[in-house]
Amino acid sequence: MLNVVIFGAPGSGKGTQSELIIKKYGLFHISTGDVLRAEIKNGTELGNTAKGFIEKGQLVPDQLIIDMLANVLDSNPATKDGVIFDGFPRTIPQAEALNEMLKERGTQVSIVVGLDVEESELIDRLLKRGQISGRSDDNYETIKSRLDVYNNQTSPLKAFYIKEGKYADIQGMGTVEEIFARIEKAIDAVK
Repeated sequence: MLNVVIFGAPGSGKGTQSELIIKKYGLFHISTGDVLRAEIKNGTELGNTAKGFIEKGQLVPDQLIIDMLANVLDSNPATKDGVIFDGFPRTIPQAEALNEMLKERGTQVSIVVGLDVEESELIDRLLKRGQISGRSDDNYETIKSRLDVYNNQTSPLKAFYIKEGKYADIQGMGTVEEIFARIEKAIDAVK
């Protein structure tokens, strides 16, 4: 079972590269945001609990997210060959909880694909995406804030996964194809 965590700052190309990884390796895509929205939309017990936190402007607790991810793994036969985790984990406690959840299912994170892109390039990419897509959160002030949050809260995960021997530092500059070729090489080395 190949379990990939895709990791990188906003604008690093996680969505684009996730699609290519899924296509090449036949992985099941688990986006934490999508899972959360689906649970809420379907009115599940977990979704209703999460909705209560969101409506109060609070973060959904890690354990609740883990329970939702476990539910996805346990209820989708397509996950048996492996998954790609997109948007999770974002903190070391989440990474530890993910490790425990996977261990309970007899598997583990195979590789963490870390897309490394210079901050000036990230800002440029996100501003261009905002012009094309009309996404209101792709403006300079919001982008800078999102990058600060990433650098302060999420980037310590890099050291965590390096220590575990799971981190593949991927140069995220170049064409989509060049970047994917680097990712393929890293994934093929752990398969």
